[in-house]
Formats: sequence, structure tokens, C-alpha cells
Amino acid sequence: MNNFIVRTITGVLFVAAVIVCFLRPMSMMFFFALVTGMSIWEFTGLVNQREHITVNRFICTAAGVFFFIAVAGFCGELTPSSVFIPYLLTVVYLFCAGLFTRNADPVNDWAYSMMSQMYIALPLSCLNILAFRYGADGVEYNFLLPLSIFVFLWMNDTGAYCTGSLLGRHKLFPRVSPGKSWEGSIGGAIIVVLVAVLMSWVDESHLLVSFGATETGLTLAQWIGLGLVVVVFGTLGDLVESLFKRTLGIKDSGNILPGHGGMLDRFDSSLMAIPASVIYIYTLTAV
Repeated sequence: MNNFIVRTITGVLFVAAVIVCFLRPMSMMFFFALVTGMSIWEFTGLVNQREHITVNRFICTAAGVFFFIAVAGFCGELTPSSVFIPYLLTVVYLFCAGLFTRNADPVNDWAYSMMSQMYIALPLSCLNILAFRYGADGVEYNFLLPLSIFVFLWMNDTGAYCTGSLLGRHKLFPRVSPGKSWEGSIGGAIIVVLVAVLMSWVDESHLLVSFGATETGLTLAQWIGLGLVVVVFGTLGDLVESLFKRTLGIKDSGNILPGHGGMLDRFDSSLMAIPASVIYIYTLTAV
């Protein structure tokens, strides 16, 4: 029971922090830059426990945080494209450093260094693409789309857990995550579709205009499509992180969030759902 209470309190505080951070662009940038840094630091610490692996944790973390801030500045039209030059130089440095460090396995060091950027920094940075969009007066900050990704993920997790606990019979991916079932996934998807209908109504009725949320322009069908994209790729993101932990032989990626594990445990689903949502939104725009 004590663990349940701790888990509940941590979950409520986490959800509140995510919602509040989206209300202002600077708070969103600061919060998710911090999330990016902590996630990469956690990831590199885990892979450094593998034999012959020596990844530069500080440089990988600093590079990921800089990339997030650079994407935010570029998407918000605060900085020119040249802001990415220091990041590119850092990538070059990480490769060239392998020539001089005499590490036992430089190829895997490079691979894990780049994975920290591709797996964590890039997906989280895509939040800025959803948040900063062109409007009638140029680039505008609108938190509704990026926040909806997390709302869908939370509702999918809740629906999948409740439905799977009651009706789960057929395993979804037993080799990686024995606890997930097809029934749970379907239940989570149904809940997300209902929430997508609600989000569409909130969007069209301008209920959050006073908080800075302008209309996204998505139809009801497009909102439902976005919800289902988040369900599919959020589940895949969860499975990818489960495979990562199973490969390393660990249960949780960390213990920074009492009752919830580490940062990767908390944001694993979003690392696939966010870039997939960007692709979906821009596909709609292009059609």
C-alpha cells in the first residue's frame, strides 16, 4: 500500500508538472531541456556499465540539451539556422575523439553516443515542431498539440492497464514485455479515441484560448487519427525501452521518480509517439 501511495503521489506531481510547463513557451523549453539532459545522462550511465563501453556522458548530455534548445529557438524564429553549427561540431568531435582515447571498443562507443542523440534528443526536440507553428501573424506558440500527445499516452496507459488486468488473455509481445496483452492495447485505444473526441471539442470550442491555445485546424477524424498514431507508436516506444532494459538485464532505468523508475521509464512511449505525431501532422498539412 505504501508503494501504491508513493507511486500515486509521484504520478500526480509528474502530470501536473508536464501540464503546467506547457502553459508558457519558456517553461516548456526549460522543462523538456532538463528532461532531455536527465534522460541522456541516465542512458549513457546504463550503457557505460557494459563491458568495454566508455561513452562521454557529459558531452553527450550537453550536446542533447543544446540540440533541444537550438530546435526550440529555430522553430520559434528566435535564432538562425547557424545555431546548429556548434552541435554539428560536437558530433564531429565525438567521432574524432575515438582516435585518441584508446578505448577498447570505439565503434560501440560511437554507436551509443549517436544513439543517445537519435533515441532521446531528436524525438524530444520534435515537441518544438508541434508547439511552434505558423499562424496568421507568423510563428505562434500553441501547447494543445504537444500536450495532447502526453494526454493520449496517459489515457492509453490507464486504459490498457485496466482492460488488460480484467480481460487480458493474449500476449502482445511476450518476448519483450510479458505483461502487455492485445485486449489491453485495444482497451487503451478505445479510451484514447474517446479522449480524442473530447480534445476535438475543446479545440473547436476555444475553451483554452485564455491559456494561449489557438485552434489547431484539425477535424474530428484527424484528432482521432492522431490519437491512434500515439497509441500505436507509444506502445512501440514502450516495447523498445523494455527490450533495451532486457538486453542490459535491468528492471528499471533508474530510481529518480519514486514508484515509477527512471526518466526513460517515464518518457519511453513519447520517444516514438512524438516524432510519429510530427510526421502525421505534416502529412495532413501536405495533403
